[in-house]
Amino acid sequence: MTWAPQDTKATNKPGMPAFARAYARWVNAKGGINGRKLNVLTCNDHNDSVAAAKCARRAAKENVVAVVGSYSQYADSFFPSLEGAGIPYIGGYGITNAEFTSPLSYPVNGGQPALLAGLGSALADDCGPVALIRPDTIAGDQLPPLLDSGLKAGGHPDSKDQRAAEDATEYDGQAEQALRTTTADAAEEGCVVPALGDRNGTFMDSFRRAREDYPDVRTAAVLGSVDQTVIDATGGASGPYEGSYITGWYPVASDPRWDGMKRVIKQEAFDDNRIDAADAGVQTTWIAYTVFHKIVESLGDGEVTADTVTQALDDGLKISTGGLTPTLHWQFQDKLAAVGFPRLVNANVTLQVVRDGRLVSARKGFVDMTRTLQNADVNY
Repeated sequence: MTWAPQDTKATNKPGMPAFARAYARWVNAKGGINGRKLNVLTCNDHNDSVAAAKCARRAAKENVVAVVGSYSQYADSFFPSLEGAGIPYIGGYGITNAEFTSPLSYPVNGGQPALLAGLGSALADDCGPVALIRPDTIAGDQLPPLLDSGLKAGGHPDSKDQRAAEDATEYDGQAEQALRTTTADAAEEGCVVPALGDRNGTFMDSFRRAREDYPDVRTAAVLGSVDQTVIDATGGASGPYEGSYITGWYPVASDPRWDGMKRVIKQEAFDDNRIDAADAGVQTTWIAYTVFHKIVESLGDGEVTADTVTQALDDGLKISTGGLTPTLHWQFQDKLAAVGFPRLVNANVTLQVVRDGRLVSARKGFVDMTRTLQNADVNY
């Protein structure tokens, strides 16, 4: 099963379940996995705790062998049902702490922790005061100490934490406050970091209007809230993202390592505009199904159940993703257990920058944020 929110007033990730179905069509057209047909169920979590729990209960009722490549902010609602049924959660989007603590979670990226730590590290050298605009939610509460871990690693003061409604229709007040905060008594130009998911665009409309009086303030963001289409829609080289650092989990979308995913999209979902090869959610779903595919292959002619899939993962199966991530394998306690992320096995991020209106790599290769996260103050 793959689930994600769709048709809501906040964050939506329709490309993830759509791609999961396309992947199943592609696999089955090639004879399945070890001759077995891949049957993918999808579910809409509606950005709602009750709906997320229903998705998990349905997974248990349908005897799903794994939940793969999914997005939900409501881990506390869905993990109890998955854990009760022994169903592994492979390749969540990394939006909640529970994805890095549950023994049945197998994340393929470093989630928000790695992205924000990496962004803070990049901004420490280039920015004066940094303001973080984030949702006034439980998930939002987890963001400030992660951004601050990267800032501190670079000898920079903590960010200014600003809460905002997740589903607001305008952010004029928050934009004005952020601009005042980042320019007050500042020797260097400040930076504003919106972390509002699908509402980043709404915030940037407010920010662009308010910024006329503060031209030196820049923005920065994490991938998933900003991509090339967003940059183009907001003015390209003359827009508010010009010069912005953006951290991601994976190589840029033009990297040839994504060619396999793009072939699946071209063959099975060419006219499905929900699926964008540059979307971090779609990319995560591709990597998660790559992991699942290799797990099932490792089982040979043996039975494929939630228990056997989990056992293969827990036995230390090492999985290559073609260079999109480090070789993945999960242990009960990994390097980041001491700071509350025992399941976080891939803390790599990529650093990108908007130059002349184009999103390009700012540094070659990955940056490992493990050491920075080990020093994060997550006891909040």
